[in-house]
Amino acid sequence: MSSNKEYIMPAEMVYARWKNSSGGSRGGCQSTVNVSHDQQLRYESFVLANGENKVEMEIDTRIPSSAIFTFNKEDHTLGNLIRARLLQSSHVLFAAYKVPHPLVPKFLLRVQTDGDITPKEAVIAACHELVRDLGILSREFTKEYELRKMVGATAQQQNGVQDGV
Repeated sequence: MSSNKEYIMPAEMVYARWKNSSGGSRGGCQSTVNVSHDQQLRYESFVLANGENKVEMEIDTRIPSSAIFTFNKEDHTLGNLIRARLLQSSHVLFAAYKVPHPLVPKFLLRVQTDGDITPKEAVIAACHELVRDLGILSREFTKEYELRKMVGATAQQQNGVQDGV
């Protein structure tokens, strides 16, 4: 192979050619992949771009009292939490979510209510309840952790006293 190679493709393109076992190239077996557009930066999966909204709402005109919410830069974790909380409400008739594509960090949440409250009010109430519940979970976990830490310190002190006697 000579070191004076002439490249026919730009640097951002990847060129792959399969060769058979004899070293010659196989007829027509080549593929190009644009690497610059295939990979996204890691922070792009959770940081909103300029002009991008976290939540977008679209009224569903086919079904009364229903709407479709698009949550950008979120995944199954939040989708399932909100869906489960919405289904606990007596005013919500239907709540489901889907992730259109696993590599795109967004999910769609469809909500239908009985008409006493709007779908937007139902989602906001569910989110407030989730934040409240997560605050309670955090406080209880911290309290339990601190108690166990104190019990562990007390047990170590008692073992030290017993070993010294």
